[in-house]
Amino acid sequence: MSLAIFDLDNTLISTDSDHAWGEFLLEQGAVDPVAYREANERFMADYNAGTLDMAAFLEIALKPLAENTPEQLSAWHQQFMASKIEPHILPKAEELLARHRTRGDTLLIITATNRFITAPIAERLGVDYLIAVDPEVESGRYTGRVSGIPSYREGKVTRLHAWLEDKDFTLDGAWFYSDSHNDLPLLEEVDHPVAVDPDATLRKIAEERQWRIMSLRD
Repeated sequence: MSLAIFDLDNTLISTDSDHAWGEFLLEQGAVDPVAYREANERFMADYNAGTLDMAAFLEIALKPLAENTPEQLSAWHQQFMASKIEPHILPKAEELLARHRTRGDTLLIITATNRFITAPIAERLGVDYLIAVDPEVESGRYTGRVSGIPSYREGKVTRLHAWLEDKDFTLDGAWFYSDSHNDLPLLEEVDHPVAVDPDATLRKIAEERQWRIMSLRD
């Protein structure tokens, strides 16, 4: 029985949930239609290039959580799940999760997208454990700030080791599935790194290191 760790965006689902949430907010008229769209596209490009300024991104990304009531956010998220996430749930990803579950492995999603967006997605996929960027909450409202270390690049490794210590798990025999070269620090930590529909940079590295490469797309 081992730990099976999964990236979320463009790995278990065929979209980036952070970017998709931004698009959803634009469709709702909840954010500035010009400035927010420009920022959403720029940050997505920076992420793909491995040059994302996470602090600058989160300052923009978490602001709408602070500007709206929990009731409004909850209603929006239900619509978001139906329109932006459900069509991107990959049957082969669900089969992969089921295989690990049947083996008795512990399933964990670790993502650089914030918990507000991703917790319902993890629940939909039947994954009990989630490490995500944690938006700060005070008096039942989001503040627009981050709580703790963002789970991005090396931050995923830091957050994972803290989680392991808390849960009394180890990385012995662990798997990690990801599409992105941004996850190299964590891929290098596990016994079974798997590149899933990888970007060009990760594909090249996976081929050089003879890591498993697989696709979950139809």
